[in-house]
Amino acid sequence: MFTLEQVDEIHDRLGSASTLAAYLEALRGIGVTTSDSYLTDGHTTYYGDDGHQLSTAAAHEVFPIAATSDTTALTEALRLHEEQVTSYVEMSRALAAAGVEKWTFDTHALTITYYDRAGTALLSEQIS
Repeated sequence: MFTLEQVDEIHDRLGSASTLAAYLEALRGIGVTTSDSYLTDGHTTYYGDDGHQLSTAAAHEVFPIAATSDTTALTEALRLHEEQVTSYVEMSRALAAAGVEKWTFDTHALTITYYDRAGTALLSEQIS
């Protein structure tokens, strides 16, 4: 069973856009199957086999999640962050304003999917 210390070490070493595939592969290597990162406060829950799960503490102040999703605003927030115009917190605030409740990493499919408050997938991307 994985620990938050193992997850933190992998995040510190590989937690950037340029190493995202290696990050997901390293998480898979310690037994993480999926993770959900919540925009409301930035906490993440990591899931493994046999119901194993661990959650981090909040990573930033609370952001309200818009009731209506806006996929144009979602993709713009991601683009600005990818171009290093915005910080992680600024991107998170913009995604929450665009109606994104969470994103989910799948360490086997190597995907990231963004969901609204109703659990509807707004965007799914393959990580390569």
